[in-house]
Amino acid sequence: MSNTAEESSPADEVARILSLQHGVISRAQAIEAGLADHDIRRLVRRRAWVLLLPGVCLNHTGEPTWLQRAWASTLYAGDSALCHDSALRASEGPGKTTRDESVVHVAIDRDRRILSPVAWLVVHRLADFDDKVRRNASPPTVRIEHALLDVAAEAATDFAAVGVLTDAVSARRITADRVLAALQTRSRIPRRAFLTGVLSDIRDGTHSVLEHGYLHRVERAHCLPRASRQLAELTLRGKVYRDAAYEQFGVYVELDGRATHGTAQAHDQDLARDLAAVGEQKLTLRLGWRQVYGDQCSTAAQVAAVLTKRGWTGTFERCPDCP
Repeated sequence: MSNTAEESSPADEVARILSLQHGVISRAQAIEAGLADHDIRRLVRRRAWVLLLPGVCLNHTGEPTWLQRAWASTLYAGDSALCHDSALRASEGPGKTTRDESVVHVAIDRDRRILSPVAWLVVHRLADFDDKVRRNASPPTVRIEHALLDVAAEAATDFAAVGVLTDAVSARRITADRVLAALQTRSRIPRRAFLTGVLSDIRDGTHSVLEHGYLHRVERAHCLPRASRQLAELTLRGKVYRDAAYEQFGVYVELDGRATHGTAQAHDQDLARDLAAVGEQKLTLRLGWRQVYGDQCSTAAQVAAVLTKRGWTGTFERCPDCP
């Protein structure tokens, strides 16, 4: 059985804390472990420890890792937790390099105020702090569902916001239901209605946000002909519903907003619709989030080209966002 802090020597207890916190320790922790101020000053003077943030030391002189800066940030901020992209980075574990590691985002209670002493530490004040934090995480983090909502709400574009949510759900790190439940507690958050619709689409496969986006961002914005929506058709395989049908030109648009490949049954239904269209000499264009919310102008141009080849005599119009 391991010794308790009371049974350990100061050196042993300090070593234990450094091991748990990836080489990072606060002055308060060192004092509580049994070191005196002059012991800490001596360690810093000898370069055994270096000051990473005010009151927080690192036990080597090399470049600190992101995790060491994350530990230092939460120790400096006191009662705090990693939040936003930093909470997602911590939850993903080692080896992830897609997130911005140049900064560390830390949340504190809304009623507290602290100043950041360095450019790479960003401090956020968070309402309902206690309800949103996993204090038993190492280091403490805001719960992933709230971190996802914060990042998605502040994303530069709607498509980037969609990507934040679909990436997390497709990786099976969280369910859309959990994020939706968290969203219901957030009365004041940017993009609230949009995020609710996207999460509902991801959960239910209804594609309502995608359908609305296709109508306004692709079709109407570029003066494409008006498609029929949710058109029911009888085929050799039974009744099928088309998300958008340009009947006179024999072109269907199917919108797929699933975060994962879905069930085998859903995949089979997609293939059946496509086969039915081929049998009737009709073309199916299958679009997802990127085509509607990321590359909508290019998508509109390609849909227009297909329709033109099949007899459309209208004119593709550039929208204000077209390059």
